Amino acid sequence: MVAVEVVEVTEQSRDDYDVVVVGGGAAGLNGALTLARARRSVLVIDAGAPRNAPAAGVHGLLALDGTPPAELLERGRAEVRGCGGQVISGEVGAVAREDRGPFGEGFTVALADGRTVRARRLLVTAGLADELPDIPGLRGRWGRDVLHCPYCHGWEVRDRAIGVLACGPPSVHQALLFRQWSADVTLFTHTGPAPTGEEAEQLAARSISVVHGAVAAVEIVEDRLTGVRLADGTVVGREALAVSPRMVARADFLEPLGLRAVEHPSGIGEHIPADATGRTEVPGVWVAGNVTDPAAQVGAAAAAGTTAAARINADLVTEDTRQAVAAHRDPFSADSEARTCELVTGDRRHGL
Repeated sequence: MVAVEVVEVTEQSRDDYDVVVVGGGAAGLNGALTLARARRSVLVIDAGAPRNAPAAGVHGLLALDGTPPAELLERGRAEVRGCGGQVISGEVGAVAREDRGPFGEGFTVALADGRTVRARRLLVTAGLADELPDIPGLRGRWGRDVLHCPYCHGWEVRDRAIGVLACGPPSVHQALLFRQWSADVTLFTHTGPAPTGEEAEQLAARSISVVHGAVAAVEIVEDRLTGVRLADGTVVGREALAVSPRMVARADFLEPLGLRAVEHPSGIGEHIPADATGRTEVPGVWVAGNVTDPAAQVGAAAAAGTTAAARINADLVTEDTRQAVAAHRDPFSADSEARTCELVTGDRRHGL
């Protein structure tokens, strides 16, 4: 995994924000950019371990196809900071709900290094981890010639000898997909059952060969995948290998709020459920990107970040308006005095 340095801005001294974004990938940065442009105080906490770090480039992203992931993220961080948002490196350990008195409820976000920040709303874009089969050599080739998504990598391996490692229910579908990019596709059943019935007929009709037997390792020559070695010693020449990993949401820190990852309906792993806007069942918490949609590519994740951010801002506008109306009706109340102090100091918003 390539380490991505996140430079902590020297002016970072506040500990109270409109929105804290947990995760500095495409979804988190695009959400943070939208919020910063809406003149919200926003902090992005980035653990610096993007899922796509091993890949040479981001693909399927209009006008940016082939951009190295680290470069894309660095440009995104600069854009967020350019609009007044902040980005720091760190890992979130836990979050807790907090009573903010006249300003309603919010959250306390505890970082693993002991730092603590407060937020009125949370946008969780922490992504997921790919759990690969325990096969020697597989992890080291991940994102290079061991792949999972034909839309992300299919063009780069077009017309090559492609293998598909059966890891679960999506494997036959994955083999049929990769057949669109190459006429030479082989499905390795590995430790699973052989396809039967309709699936076997589909594979045969598309000239996809099936190899039975457990896979023991991948063969590497001069930093290139050259084949798949079976447990009996047989080597089947391949230039790329598609694998369906189990996708695990990076969301353990949400458990104190009662928000836990559940199995995704597709059977590909787990996710945090949410509605179409990213709103979760826990008030004040939104999610976007792979933590809720495991199949989302970079463009879709970024778009989801924007959608969630817009809804978060609208939710905050509703709350701000309710507080303003209460202060307007009773300008001498304690809540009104607190609200007036906030507006005068500009403690939480840009431009106030």
